[in-house]
Amino acid sequence: MKENSILTSIQKFLKKLWKIKNQFSLRLNRIEFKRIHEIDIIMKINQYYFLAIFLIGGIFGSTGQHLSSKKKPFNIVLFIADDLAAEDIGPYGNEVVKTPNLDRLAGESLLFENAFASSPTCAPSRSSIYTGLMPFNHGGHGNHSGVKEGTKSLPHYLAPLDYRVAIAGKYHVGPEENFPFERILNTNVPEPGFENSPGLHYDLNMLPVDNWLSEQKQEEPFLLVVADHSPHVIWPEDSQYDPDEIDIPQRHIDTRETRVSRTRYYQDITKMDKNVGSLLNSLKKHGMEEHTIVVFISDQGPQWAFGKWSLYDYGIQSPMLVRWPGTIKTNTTTKALVSLVDLLPTFVEIAGGEGPKNIDGKSFLPLLTGDRDSHREVVFGSHTGDGQMNRSPSRMLRTERYKYILNLAPEILYTTHMDRAKDHDGGREYWDSWREKSFTDAHAKSVLWRYHHHPKEELYDVIADPQEFHNLANNPKYYQIKEGFQKQMKTWREEQGDSETGPEDLSNKKASKIPGGPYVF
Repeated sequence: MKENSILTSIQKFLKKLWKIKNQFSLRLNRIEFKRIHEIDIIMKINQYYFLAIFLIGGIFGSTGQHLSSKKKPFNIVLFIADDLAAEDIGPYGNEVVKTPNLDRLAGESLLFENAFASSPTCAPSRSSIYTGLMPFNHGGHGNHSGVKEGTKSLPHYLAPLDYRVAIAGKYHVGPEENFPFERILNTNVPEPGFENSPGLHYDLNMLPVDNWLSEQKQEEPFLLVVADHSPHVIWPEDSQYDPDEIDIPQRHIDTRETRVSRTRYYQDITKMDKNVGSLLNSLKKHGMEEHTIVVFISDQGPQWAFGKWSLYDYGIQSPMLVRWPGTIKTNTTTKALVSLVDLLPTFVEIAGGEGPKNIDGKSFLPLLTGDRDSHREVVFGSHTGDGQMNRSPSRMLRTERYKYILNLAPEILYTTHMDRAKDHDGGREYWDSWREKSFTDAHAKSVLWRYHHHPKEELYDVIADPQEFHNLANNPKYYQIKEGFQKQMKTWREEQGDSETGPEDLSNKKASKIPGGPYVF
């Protein structure tokens, strides 16, 4: 980076020197200057000019190849896991689940401890990742809903910078004209036995991704999104994990059914990890490893209580690993606060463009290059709901130490697919055991009460209380902090055009189609 800057400065100097030389030469040719000392000036300028060129060749000749590679834009690959908590993979401290490929990637990357999605729901979060806009700004704030007309996404920003912009795997954004990715076909395949009615039974097929990478021209950069279906439900029936050895988070209820379900969730994480390994191996096989930035994230947290559809860290925090050969120091971590909307402007700047000014995202490129060690003072998040399954909208503000949540409909019993859906995983197989245990076990009773009843305001010290068990909103000691967050939240909502006061209005939606776009392609 510094060498490029020096070279640019020298080039500017040479241009000025060349201009002066030509002016003197022109004046001499017009016989305006005939004195000997004027001819000497021209000869000396010529000498200085060619001496400068010679010195540049000497200084940079040995590193010319290095400079050339620095000038060439890096490829960018964004791998998105589906419904994954940061704490449920090896790089973030989980000692039960097996994620060898993510472990390897983390050892070569910068690990973000405080990366957050814009929403704890699939489509709004993905739309934010691809547009750099928060849900109310892009318009698709309800799940399965589309963004506003004219909303730009990654292809609109990267294609003019001569990047090929493609996607493999899950799509789940729309309208389609707002997300004109090149689509790598046959990357979404039904699981065996579900070919005629796949529903949520889709797998990511990495073979077409490998073929696509093999066809790329070395001199043409690309941005590739690889969007996995795992560990989104439905989880694999068979698991390599032993229910007796599985870990149960304190926020959940330990029953035999919970343990069996968690083994299946972990199996799906390991399945996703294998796809990460396939991607890394393909980049290496095709000679792209040293010239490709790899970013690993999740769209939001998992389909477990206090995860997906909620603004607790288990639902809104995303893992983030960034590998950038030659720029990022390997096996390092940062506590800097970042939002996933920050990815788009960061990618644009990496590609050589200027980060868009009319978006919510803020480039964290200086963080990656080591020029800064912090990014944001606060991140925001919003949740609108998910049809009739979840009717509890909420908003979030988070600093490095505190979390403030505003629940817009605290009078409504909080529900999700976990306790209501009986046709697929993520609650169906264990929720009844939770209810039954709550009649005899104080912890189980407390978990279900907290799950179903969300007060108007919640305030947590996430350093002292990372599980977010102790609501400080009504503690007089924290009134001043809460008041400050209330003002920040009000201002932010006004800037976002968010005037909602209750559950999402579903009256104008057609149940027969998904307004936001196809789930797969």
